[in-house]
Amino acid sequence: MQLVRLGAAGEERPFVRAGDGTLYDLSGLTADVDGAFLAADGIARAAAALEAGELPAAGPEAAALRVGPPLASPGKILCIGMNYRRHAEETGAAVPEEPVLFMKAPDVIVGPDDDLLIPRRSTSTDWEVELGVVIGKQARYLGSVEEALDHVAGYVVSNDVSEREFQLHRGGQWDKGKNCETFNPLGPALVTADEVPDPQDLGLRTWVNGKKVQDSSTKDMVFGVAEIIHYLSQFMVLRPGDLINTGTPEGVALGQPEPKPYLRDGDVVELEIDGLGRQRQTLRQA
Repeated sequence: MQLVRLGAAGEERPFVRAGDGTLYDLSGLTADVDGAFLAADGIARAAAALEAGELPAAGPEAAALRVGPPLASPGKILCIGMNYRRHAEETGAAVPEEPVLFMKAPDVIVGPDDDLLIPRRSTSTDWEVELGVVIGKQARYLGSVEEALDHVAGYVVSNDVSEREFQLHRGGQWDKGKNCETFNPLGPALVTADEVPDPQDLGLRTWVNGKKVQDSSTKDMVFGVAEIIHYLSQFMVLRPGDLINTGTPEGVALGQPEPKPYLRDGDVVELEIDGLGRQRQTLRQA
């Protein structure tokens, strides 16, 4: 089952996309796909309503609506840096002994096909296809890695956009280069965890202006999804609706020879992950 949110920015409505591609209106069951919905066993309730034929099919106009981010208002966005071996190698960084953590503000999330804004005075805006993990059940001091995936609501394509000069050469932590407006396109769908039997066996790909620049697999992660959730739960409470960006593979502009092919006004970035869908953003100047 896939959960999607359709409509103008700030006016999205929740829908379910069934296995045959049919859209069903979820607004009779919940006002939105958010942490409260997930905490109240919303995915199971939506699946039961779909199975019982209780959800009305969406009209043909729904297919023409803007695709919004499939998750509304995450409590926090937790990001894991240098979590692919070959990405660490291409950037000259050591493979970390523990997960590298930074955070993004929830208001940087936009839809998967919305314009991506290049910050003013930016010289080094970069792409990062990532597997996004949405928490469905509170995780606090988990006792084992084995129980971690029980706390996952689903998975989503995430673009952890970065401005490398702001991130690496303007002092302080990475936050300056990670929290510019529109810097986390998300979606198109939140694919429920039961549809992803092995999150460590997913292909990830990125194209810039039609040229494939990233082509890897979650098998190359240093720390797998279950390890990340267990680890984070030792430092903070993971709550329903929290989003974890699990790192990007090799192929980002930062890792390329000079002159590095950073994004420019008018460029088109496309990203996909096996079974989770595809994004397409056009770069615009902020």
